[in-house]
Amino acid sequence: MSVSSSPAVASSDSNGPACEGFGPQAPRDIDQLAGDNKSIFSLAPHYTSMNLCNIHFHHNAEHKAKDFSKYAGEGDHGHGGGYQCNTSQSLSSAELTLSKNEVCKGLKPGNTIEVHWVHTSCDVKPGKGLTSCLSDGCSNPNLRVEAQVFTVVNDSSVLNFNDLAYGGNIEDGYHQAKALPDNTGKPVEFLGSTTGPQFTEQVCSPFQVTWSVRPLCTKIDINSLGEWCKDNVFKEDHAHGVRKLVTNPKLLSDMK
Repeated sequence: MSVSSSPAVASSDSNGPACEGFGPQAPRDIDQLAGDNKSIFSLAPHYTSMNLCNIHFHHNAEHKAKDFSKYAGEGDHGHGGGYQCNTSQSLSSAELTLSKNEVCKGLKPGNTIEVHWVHTSCDVKPGKGLTSCLSDGCSNPNLRVEAQVFTVVNDSSVLNFNDLAYGGNIEDGYHQAKALPDNTGKPVEFLGSTTGPQFTEQVCSPFQVTWSVRPLCTKIDINSLGEWCKDNVFKEDHAHGVRKLVTNPKLLSDMK
């Protein structure tokens, strides 16, 4: 979950000490449950009782799990880094066929993406960036991110991203995605923060976020992503960079 604005953060040299005084951070290895951060805030309500405010995706997985654990390198200035789905290494030539047209400013079959459906307790409409999750009368909302890691393939028989998009869908008075993946394992829920390449273990995010990360990869059709990138209320047209995995126990919540 990246932030389009520039909130106040504590910063230091990139090799300096970890942030102090901040709540638990994200992304993390969801198979590692321990954490020593003592800051506590309440879990956000279930996403069906909140308003969807933003959908975006990152190039490679920001989080790590057994099913998406292929290291993609350090990355540089918001490009690269993170983790890839293990299945991305065993795709067919048909699945890896390149599209004739550019997709989402450089997305390719075989890529891994992590999609974030961001939800807020504010009474707002979906829109661009994290600012769409806030309002003048609701500047400190409960935030929840439902996350799914995908392998991008050229195959119309797999999941269509438009079936997981917004499209003006309202259920029980709340803005909601038309659907979320429900066959990729029980989501791992934990307390964390916003993500994105502008944050590190030395430059922490002050936002409090309840995360719900599904532990298994699944495939998504690249052509459907291309359609979505051309026209969506969130003004999203490309994959965002990733924040380096947070491993310092002092910056992680305890999930035990």
